[in-house]
Amino acid sequence: MENQIQDRQQLNDLINGWMHRDLGEWDQLRDVFHPDGTIEITWFEGLGSDFVNGSMRMGASDLRTKHLIATPAITFNASGTKAILETNAMIVAENVKINVGCESHNRFYDMAEKRDGVWKLFHRQSIYDMGTFTFPLGLVEIDQSIVTTYPREYAALAYVLEKSGFPMQRVFATRGSELEKNMKREGKKWLSS
Repeated sequence: MENQIQDRQQLNDLINGWMHRDLGEWDQLRDVFHPDGTIEITWFEGLGSDFVNGSMRMGASDLRTKHLIATPAITFNASGTKAILETNAMIVAENVKINVGCESHNRFYDMAEKRDGVWKLFHRQSIYDMGTFTFPLGLVEIDQSIVTTYPREYAALAYVLEKSGFPMQRVFATRGSELEKNMKREGKKWLSS
């Protein structure tokens, strides 16, 4: 029982490590992922290390982001070396050049592995629940021909990302979607393998 409490604390600290992204602490963010760890989110799919490089580019752009992270719900495998974490989060973003922002509520769906006694992310995905536009300096007209091409749950986030030079390449999981159901089926299969 004591080991599982320690594992839960390590995993909670790991998830809170996403703060390094908002702070531009790139080496610490790289350390959140195993070397073969991957990520699939709105604007990026690939290795965690390449995601950090992309985040550095984003950090130097007109786009600002902030992530508010809750405590994860954790499911361990029988040996205690793998875990699935589902974590409520909120992404706050704004493009300071076009004065449009968004708040996006999502859930990170993570596969974590304990290797050599250390928990790190093996695979991060996201499920998008809802989102809305924000207007830091007053109302700005939104191009409906762009925003309506995305699922409502992440349309505001996708719009801000696209207008900031970080377009989406495909459709992502939303609350109750088949993509979410498939993601969770695959996660359970991975956890039991």
